[in-house]
Amino acid sequence: MTATARISVEALIAERKAAGSGVLVGYLPVGFPDLETSIEAAVALVENGIDILELGVPYSDPVMDGPVIQLATQTALANGFRLRDTMTAVAAITARVDAPVLVMTYWNPVLQYGVDRFADELAAAGGAGLITPDLIPDEAQLWLAASDRAGLDRVFLAAPSSSDARLARAVEISRGFVYAVSTMGITGARADLDQAARSLVRRLRDAGATSTCVGVGISTPEQVREVLEYADGAIVGSLLVKALADGGVEAVAKAASLLATGK
Repeated sequence: MTATARISVEALIAERKAAGSGVLVGYLPVGFPDLETSIEAAVALVENGIDILELGVPYSDPVMDGPVIQLATQTALANGFRLRDTMTAVAAITARVDAPVLVMTYWNPVLQYGVDRFADELAAAGGAGLITPDLIPDEAQLWLAASDRAGLDRVFLAAPSSSDARLARAVEISRGFVYAVSTMGITGARADLDQAARSLVRRLRDAGATSTCVGVGISTPEQVREVLEYADGAIVGSLLVKALADGGVEAVAKAASLLATGK
């Protein structure tokens, strides 16, 4: 299996849309509770219905993450996670499964590592691209150039508070999909998804978006189905991280299967 043979995020979403469905994106942090277990857990997600992997890079100041993910990333850092472990994990996962692997990272670690070096190593490991929650389009020139050169996707975030001009810019430079933040604030499971998500997806469509995935607060099969009625993908994080924390790889596999099939 090679990176060149792997289906792209955009192509996978288009394929599912043509079939009248959408994609399920699953998030787990690299290195939690340790590197090897995080690799096994990511593989288990794909084997149990997750279409696209979102691997989080543990960071000391995770301003967007809720308490479940913060605790997991702090554990990973305490257990010795290093940024280069991200590449090790991506290579190990892409050697075993065909699903596209996106890395979710705050921008400062990429700058510290070296933008071109990070892009080259991620591409070499078979990674699909980056989700960059704190990188705004106006400050993304280095990443735009590096991702173009390395052939990587770049997923920018859009929030209900974003102006129409900012949404249009996010649509213009995103590749793979635009990440629609369903609620204002930090990640974490919520009983009800904010109705602002529907409005945000509609605004992104009006701005020209062809692929939009909704994240933040999705935690049940019912919410996944609801999101896929109006968006191209649903992103689940905290529920999966909590399952891994509470019950290991077996539990996270069961959680993924439940989200994917409702059973």
